[in-house]
Amino acid sequence: MTALLVVLGALVGAPLRLLADRVAVARRGPGSVLGTGVVNVVGSAVLGVLLGLRDVPPEVVALVGTGFCGTLTTFSTLGYDVVRLVEERRVARALADLTATLLLGLGLAAAGYLAARG
Repeated sequence: MTALLVVLGALVGAPLRLLADRVAVARRGPGSVLGTGVVNVVGSAVLGVLLGLRDVPPEVVALVGTGFCGTLTTFSTLGYDVVRLVEERRVARALADLTATLLLGLGLAAAGYLAARG
């Protein structure tokens, strides 16, 4: 049952990640890293709230936390984007993207957790 819940969550999270990337590229042009940053930060915030809630059934954690957030967020694409920007000699942009994603992601995960604990 747990595996099915993870798959169901992934059926929503993965297409949303792709959609966010496509929207970012359509609006900002090829090579945009905005879509990856947005999904990573939003997914971190959602996971923070979920884990901060009390008495969340493990089935909800599997569905939303592992399935949805796990496929919505993508550390591997962040890594790829950073390496690509460095290879393009856009080191300042790579560092800014990496720093912003990590700080915002961790910050919003913590804020979501604390808000849910309220």
